[in-house]
Amino acid sequence: LVFQYPEYQLFEETVYKDIAFGPKNMGLSAEEVDRRVREAAGFVGLTEQQLEVSPFDLSGGQKRRVAIAGVIAMEPEVLILDEPTAALDPIAEAEIYEKFNAISGDRTAIYISHRLSSCRFCDEIAVFSDGQVIQQGTHQALLAQETGKYAELWHAQAQYYTKQTPDTDATEN
Repeated sequence: LVFQYPEYQLFEETVYKDIAFGPKNMGLSAEEVDRRVREAAGFVGLTEQQLEVSPFDLSGGQKRRVAIAGVIAMEPEVLILDEPTAALDPIAEAEIYEKFNAISGDRTAIYISHRLSSCRFCDEIAVFSDGQVIQQGTHQALLAQETGKYAELWHAQAQYYTKQTPDTDATEN
């Protein structure tokens, strides 16, 4: 599980130790722990130098990457990610989702998000309201529905994010 707020998951004195916590407590050998830490760090784009710093000295987006790496290093069969890219820019978000898709294979990944743009990376989407599934399907199928809540929300968010400010007349001050 990757929480929405990564600082709730981080507690070790270095990034390396934080990522290694799960694999180490699984009883893995030091060599296997090291392999998993370095692969998970590379997966989320952390550098060798960042492995030796305190996770609390990192930006919010970097903390998010450390939290994700800590879970990835455990090589779970099921990943549950609550807003996993909320603190990341759109390019980093796309990179992380592409990587999740590449490693998913036989794993199940459950993404929880309020940002519908994140859902475009998912094979299947369930839209909830008051604890009930109100729509379910692929991103394309849900968008194709003219009256569905997903399409309405998607178009509302798309308009919000692409809203242009009107040009002001050069004579106005």
